[in-house]
Amino acid sequence: MTAPISAFIRAKNEERMIGDVIRAAQQVVSEVVVVDSGSTDKTIEIAEELGARVVRSPWLGGGKQKRLGEDACTHDWLLDLDADEIVAPELASEIGVLFANGAPERSVYQMMMATAPPVGAVWRDFNLVDRRKLYDRRVVRAPDHANYDQFDVPSGVSVGKLRAPLLHYSFRDLAHLEDKFTRNSAGRARNTKLKPLWLLQLRVVFGKPFYFLNQYVRRGLWRAGWYGFAVANIAAHGRWMKDALMVEIHLRNRQGRED
Repeated sequence: MTAPISAFIRAKNEERMIGDVIRAAQQVVSEVVVVDSGSTDKTIEIAEELGARVVRSPWLGGGKQKRLGEDACTHDWLLDLDADEIVAPELASEIGVLFANGAPERSVYQMMMATAPPVGAVWRDFNLVDRRKLYDRRVVRAPDHANYDQFDVPSGVSVGKLRAPLLHYSFRDLAHLEDKFTRNSAGRARNTKLKPLWLLQLRVVFGKPFYFLNQYVRRGLWRAGWYGFAVANIAAHGRWMKDALMVEIHLRNRQGRED
């Protein structure tokens, strides 16, 4: 039995997984809205065949695109999904129980995202990321920002925790992962307030080993063997690339002033 929840999904050329994402969400939500930003593959066709409502819009940026999804939903309770995130049966069941007797006690619920790598088992015990994905839009909204799309919880609002994870099929292979980190680094470098040049230069020279250790040791990627080693290296390089791109911005600005 579904709950009075609308799931919204941002998409562009996501035919690889959009059907699985929609079907998984439909285990518990009563509406799925797909915000499509110009797909040329079968994304829209698949979504509509499965009963999802498709809203077409040019890409406005992460938070702004989420706002379109929020506004298009029928219900006030929302489940925010990306086009590579699968609601596992145990998570659907837990959400269903939460709404069994009406609206839940809290206005925001967070869940852990567990990476489902292209090879091997889901990383359920390490490299977990907590995300506030289930919420009442009357209380919180996605930020009206082109790059950032995670909302801040208002003061005094208590956040509930769901035990079951959301499965994140975040990359098809290592080349895809590297491409994602490169694109994200470029966007964040452009939209982040510039730190002092000397600090960024220090990070460019010395930072990469620390970024690697953060991924490999602190986030537990060592538990994924050689594959985790490769992922940690790619993630560290992506973080380092943001620093390098911000140094480049500083140098371009200096050159512009001199010209």
